[in-house]
Amino acid sequence: MTAPSSSPARDELVEPDPALPASRAGVVPGSAGAVGANVALARSLRRRRSAAPDEKERGALSTADWRRPQVRWTWRGMHLLLLVLLVVWCLGPLLLLAKFAFTPTQDILTAPMLVFPNGATLDNVDQAWNRYHIGQYFLNTVWVALGSWFVQVLVATTGGYVLSVLRPRWARALNWAVLTTLFVPAVVLLIPLYKIVVDPPVGTTLINNYLAVWLPAGASAFNVVLVARFFDSLPREVFEAARVDGAGPFRMFWSIVLPMSRPIVGVVSVFAVIASWKDFLWPFLVLKSETVKPLSVYLQSMANVDKGTLMAALAISTLIPVVMFLVFQRMFLRGAGLGGAVKG
Repeated sequence: MTAPSSSPARDELVEPDPALPASRAGVVPGSAGAVGANVALARSLRRRRSAAPDEKERGALSTADWRRPQVRWTWRGMHLLLLVLLVVWCLGPLLLLAKFAFTPTQDILTAPMLVFPNGATLDNVDQAWNRYHIGQYFLNTVWVALGSWFVQVLVATTGGYVLSVLRPRWARALNWAVLTTLFVPAVVLLIPLYKIVVDPPVGTTLINNYLAVWLPAGASAFNVVLVARFFDSLPREVFEAARVDGAGPFRMFWSIVLPMSRPIVGVVSVFAVIASWKDFLWPFLVLKSETVKPLSVYLQSMANVDKGTLMAALAISTLIPVVMFLVFQRMFLRGAGLGGAVKG
């Protein structure tokens, strides 16, 4: 029996590529060529691994520059100085306000930068809470913030769900209409909105009613766009699987979309509470009664009050925004990038 003739393609001598393993380079395993190819491959991989950290750490200074003590200590000193400036710039006013809240008025006027030259006192907080009833206006502000938060989260999540997940035929036109409202200044809407609140189409006037603040707060196109962009990053396969299993629009929104949207809901919550907490002009126009007036409106009437008492009242008014950001800072920072909810 004669051996079958080999084809011309198999008779050709293939030169091994040093960047490929022996089995893929056409070299017989175990031969001298295979050993050389493997050695060359190992060397190339070692060079790539040694070069990878340098590529990742490239910045204003190279690795050789960082090895120089003069350059390294200069840059570290600049970083430390910048960090100190940022801390003083951001935390300085809050710390100074907290100090003034427990400092006698005379010390505030004569030596404002000294740390309790004649001792601390609780009289400022006692006067602000008991004499000027800051607690009542604080509670009013809490109700205003809670209602505004609920309305804004409800409108933002449902609106983003319609634009991003359901996507009806008119979703594109609605999306452009929502984006268009971002270019309308809020001051232009004050007069028509005030007329609607004074004489609404249904019911009586909404002046001195929390609904006059809650309902307009929900008309936030920024929150709707923010949530819709986050919903765009969610995996569509999950929605398709839910539809196949028989989930309707409401069930899919409540059981699938909302649990995956905790980061962006946290971001919208922080924005909503802080915006409603510091808002002054609109509550000043529609919440005039002492029983519903929030802190932002009441504090402007305390201009002639004792300085120590005024500082204590201002410090009390900053508690909720600061505490809320500290509690939800991880969720806020994680959702601010609008990343996807599912990895991999």
